[in-house]
Amino acid sequence: MRNGYRVEPMVDHKYALEVDGLTVSLPTNADRPNAVENISFTVAPGEIVCVVGESGSGKSVTASAVMGLLPDALRPIAGRTLLEGEDTLAADKNRLRDLRGTRMAMIFQEPMTALNPVTRVGEQIAEVLEIHTTMSAAERRQRAIEVMESVHLPDPERMVDSFPHQLSGGQRQRIMIAMALVLDPILLIADEPTTALDVTTQAQILKLIKEMQERRGTGVLFITHDFGVVAEIADRIVVMQNGRIVEYGDRDEVLQRPKAPYTQMLMRSVPSMTPPDRSAKTDKTAVEVTALNKVYGRTGWLSKDRIVHAVQDVDLQVRKGETLGIVGESGSGKSTVARCIARLIDPTSGSIGLHGAEIAHLTQGQLHPYRRKVQIVFQDPYRSLNPRRTIGQSLIEAPMNYGMTRDQALTVARDLMELVGLSGDALDRYPHQFSGGQRQRICIARALAVEPDILIADEAVSALDVSVQAQVLKLLDDIRVKYNLAMLFITHDLRVAAQICDRLIVMQKGVVVEHGPTRQVYQDPQHAYTRLLLEAAPGQGMRFGSQIQPTVAQGS
Repeated sequence: MRNGYRVEPMVDHKYALEVDGLTVSLPTNADRPNAVENISFTVAPGEIVCVVGESGSGKSVTASAVMGLLPDALRPIAGRTLLEGEDTLAADKNRLRDLRGTRMAMIFQEPMTALNPVTRVGEQIAEVLEIHTTMSAAERRQRAIEVMESVHLPDPERMVDSFPHQLSGGQRQRIMIAMALVLDPILLIADEPTTALDVTTQAQILKLIKEMQERRGTGVLFITHDFGVVAEIADRIVVMQNGRIVEYGDRDEVLQRPKAPYTQMLMRSVPSMTPPDRSAKTDKTAVEVTALNKVYGRTGWLSKDRIVHAVQDVDLQVRKGETLGIVGESGSGKSTVARCIARLIDPTSGSIGLHGAEIAHLTQGQLHPYRRKVQIVFQDPYRSLNPRRTIGQSLIEAPMNYGMTRDQALTVARDLMELVGLSGDALDRYPHQFSGGQRQRICIARALAVEPDILIADEAVSALDVSVQAQVLKLLDDIRVKYNLAMLFITHDLRVAAQICDRLIVMQKGVVVEHGPTRQVYQDPQHAYTRLLLEAAPGQGMRFGSQIQPTVAQGS
């Protein structure tokens, strides 16, 4: 027995995981024959191997094959995935059930969808123990509290009875890590576990995974498209493109001397943390916000008053042709400011001026003429587009609401599709027929269809691959110049903010703690919170962006 559960005596293997010649086929109508093709790599105990590549490169398929979680449409047709010498591809469902949790575990990208929303988090951790151990209910609860404490969750004896929605994103991700590590598996697979997290929370999660790996001797297969994260934690790196491994080696070798043109392209696409020198914009002010407040409150005779100041006395202005960035952690109030300016929510008090017109307290009917002036691009383009409507229907709706004929709106839609780099003939297609980057371009085209004065990008590139992200950022910057737009750019990615923002506002707990030209804020931050954010950005010592020059591999 170990920690109260059964383990089988295993031969001491050199590798926690050995992937040997793995090939997984795709359905016959797919764009290529195989999802992954003849890939081989190893993960040793106590080692972190990062798998990087764009969407569709085969990263997650590889992880799912190891875990036995492939959908029916994908079939392993060659190779082996050896977990301490045992081929998981040859294991039946009952054996895979035994292996998951005890010897291999997985952390998924979005904890809110991975956790059961109606079950307390302690019970979800204890469920793993109930399946795989002979512990009593009291022992399982105590073990859940212990593992929650080991992942540095605050007050685990209270939090063990919380539901997922009562926790922050970082806390939910720690619960997922606790579930994965509760039985000390030899292999931990982390599939994009920090993509949607703030830089400070991301830094904490990365430190935690590395700490767990060192303390427990766990081998970690870490899937990501963030080279900053790779630079921070990897021992070795696997670079995948279109289902094949194009580069494989030690971290410093791959990051400092990338040989594959694809690796070089990915690294050039990573934004630099050094902001370019941008001249101050002097055009007319497009939007001016003064003393903006948003208060959420709940009162009742059965409970005490609960008042939350989501935004407190925020002042800002954005000139035409200028990009103002708002950065801060989740809960800092940056998206609330954007939604107040777009009047998607009502401010509690304060002033919002659009070219001198006061809109802060207009009714919904009075707002109609101003709606077209402020357009917003959200983080998830798939959720922003109606899956049952064609792209053309989505693009022409707003212009027709403002008086255009259908033919005029269709002409505008085709022109906008060409502007964002897509075919004007694709208007009859549906959102699922486009990639994530293409869908985000469509959302940008839709926002431009009513010729706005102000474009708000709310985490519009945070979920995209680095190469696609670079393309969308360039598109946004080009559009800003072409239409002389005022842009409000909300992000938690400090690399992105460094490259696209003329000025920067730093928010913490609803309050603006620092503002100024981006270059000045990065080079000489005045507030301790700003310094904390900048120091938490991963991979600061590595060369990225334009510093990566094409090289020729020896012997080629």
